[in-house]
Amino acid sequence: RPVGRLAFAAPPLRRTGPLDEALLVRIAQALRLPREALVDHQWVDNGPGWCAVMLTSAEVVRAVQPDWALLRELKLGVVGRQAPGQDTQFEVRAFVPGLGVPEDPVTGSLNAGLAQWLIGSGLAPPSYVAAQGHALQRAGRVHVERQGDDLWIGGDVVAVVHGEVQL
Repeated sequence: RPVGRLAFAAPPLRRTGPLDEALLVRIAQALRLPREALVDHQWVDNGPGWCAVMLTSAEVVRAVQPDWALLRELKLGVVGRQAPGQDTQFEVRAFVPGLGVPEDPVTGSLNAGLAQWLIGSGLAPPSYVAAQGHALQRAGRVHVERQGDDLWIGGDVVAVVHGEVQL
């Protein structure tokens, strides 16, 4: 049954700034893309160690078929702007093969870091919706909203299990 939208305030970034060129070349190779397809990049580490790249479009993001061996221990977020007229503004993918989850269908921590980068640099409006999970046949939607100094990251939740535990 529908529960509603739950959200959390984005934690502060522990590491920011551009990625170095050697890492960008490795990421491009791992994504099987030319280096120039990575149009922007940033550390968006709020704890897990996320780095992120922006690709030329949401379509390119959805089409990526990574080389998992080249990604190894990286925690990589990939984002691309949607074409006008879509119900979301960005397409996001989260690659974390070193954790035994090659791709995460919806990732709050990554979207929190991306929001700080994208909104802070003027690449996104103060409120937007990102799509995530398309490649995994999921229709995840992450709602981002700036309220004062806080960025809220949330999504609609549906209860699939309900129960009680007696100790």
